[in-house]
Amino acid sequence: MKIGIVSKLFMLTTTLCMLILVTIFIGQTIFFKQYYANQKVNKIETGIQSFTKDYLKAGEDVPAIQKLQQDFYQENTTWITTLDSVGNIRYTNDFSVDIHLDPPLDKNFSNRVMNIPLYSFIGLEDLQRVRYDLEQGNSILIDGVQKNDTVIPSILTVENNNVVLENVQLSEKLYGKRDAKDPKGSSQIFLKGVINKLQIPEGTIGSNIYTNRVLIDRIKQFQVNLIINENRYSKAEIMDYEENNIHYKIFISPIKDMNGETTYIFAMTSLQPVDEAVQMFGGYSIYLIIFVLLLIVLASFYFSKKIAKPLLQINDTTYKIANLDFSETIPITSKDEIGTLSYNINTLSNTLHSYINQLQEDIEKEKQLENTRKEFISGVSHELKTPLSIMKSCISILEDGVAKDKKDYYFKAMTKEVDKMDMLIVDMLELAKFESGTYKMKMEVFFIDQVIEYICEQLAIDITNKQIQVYKQLSKIQVVANQHRIEQVITNFITNAIRYTPEHQSMMVSAIEENERVKVCVENKGAHISEKHLEKIWDRFYRGDTSRQRSKGGTGLGLAISKNILELHDSEYGAKNTEDGVLFYFYLNKKV
Repeated sequence: MKIGIVSKLFMLTTTLCMLILVTIFIGQTIFFKQYYANQKVNKIETGIQSFTKDYLKAGEDVPAIQKLQQDFYQENTTWITTLDSVGNIRYTNDFSVDIHLDPPLDKNFSNRVMNIPLYSFIGLEDLQRVRYDLEQGNSILIDGVQKNDTVIPSILTVENNNVVLENVQLSEKLYGKRDAKDPKGSSQIFLKGVINKLQIPEGTIGSNIYTNRVLIDRIKQFQVNLIINENRYSKAEIMDYEENNIHYKIFISPIKDMNGETTYIFAMTSLQPVDEAVQMFGGYSIYLIIFVLLLIVLASFYFSKKIAKPLLQINDTTYKIANLDFSETIPITSKDEIGTLSYNINTLSNTLHSYINQLQEDIEKEKQLENTRKEFISGVSHELKTPLSIMKSCISILEDGVAKDKKDYYFKAMTKEVDKMDMLIVDMLELAKFESGTYKMKMEVFFIDQVIEYICEQLAIDITNKQIQVYKQLSKIQVVANQHRIEQVITNFITNAIRYTPEHQSMMVSAIEENERVKVCVENKGAHISEKHLEKIWDRFYRGDTSRQRSKGGTGLGLAISKNILELHDSEYGAKNTEDGVLFYFYLNKKV
């Protein structure tokens, strides 16, 4: 449905004002931060419940659990993982070190392979610094705390390189701030072993968790609190945490797995987006009224410019159209009255441009036709002048009774000139037919060598009279062309060659295969054509070269007719001087 410009302006202005009022109302009446936080907490709690059910169903299927964590993060933008009963992240074998414990220190742990997660001691970004210190075979000391049958390391010391890795939160909580070589605390346990294997994550969900140092630090703190007070996290809790002025929500939910052991669902989400939004909203209230007033003024100005802009474009474009400049069109950006007007002007411009171009083309064609007509009349007049003069002289002689004994001679001379005029008229009609632009060549398939042989037989008398030796190089090839017209071209080329070849000399006729085409050549011995005349020999009545004067015969239209025939075949053609004479050639397409 088309909407008028006035209605559109009214609706846009009204809508804009209503939006401003609604924005003011919402900003003053709704506590955005609290609403956002509550909504996100409720969504995450619901997600954790669903995650817990799916986690218990997955059992020990590690890829399935990692997939659950991945999906939870994508749906809630919240990190989630599972912790064992002592606060270690479960399934951390992708970022850990295996240590074969020595027997002497503690009989309960001797000759066992102990897997120690490395995220408690070092981040992935710092791994390269100590990676080669944790190579297989290096001796290592473990200082930690024992909880039931589990050892929770707080300090790792690589003896070979004197490298110390420390879980600072656990060390300080258990022993207080101290030197790592002088541990304190009654829960302390010492173990020694040899590094068996270092495992580094490669593109797993675990690697994403390890790079989040805030999450890892909270998990480590949770582990410390769990070791100090095991019953502290007996039920689900939601805690607030702040770091670097960014607020976080931490969700801890204890569950019992299939083996009856306690597992903790640990999730953490950032409230940074809502904090940023609240900060942005906080500064706008003072300037809101001023902003609204300015917005209304600017909006009115914008809409007036928006309406005036297409009108100015229409004015500029119509001015150019009035001066016959059709290079520009008016952009159509709407479906209202201005859009319709722009469309109509563009249509008018295109129509006028098309008609003017057509008119200019017709005028140009008419000029060319007039020039051609003048050239044609001039050429015909010149060609007819000589035979008419000869006939007039013969008639005068016969009327005066002079040289009665040569009466037959003069009649033969007049007959010869009449034949030439007849030939000239036939050629002119042929040429006019080809140059009309309406003649269509009917293509057929024929053997080019047979055509050339036939033409040479027809011209055998002329060849014999001048005692010319004809050499042929013909291939039995089928071509696609109009046979009658190609015969006419070849006849013209060979006739010219015979006419301008001195007696007792030779000429060459060839048809040679070149890729997908056939090249037909007629080369004769004799006088060269000067370079300045080579391109003009295809013009009607052109005899610029003194070696090719009318005394040699012909109407001067043969090559012009041949040119038109070859162009109607889309054929490449030409003439050039050779070492001993002149070569005429053209190309035809082979039968595929």
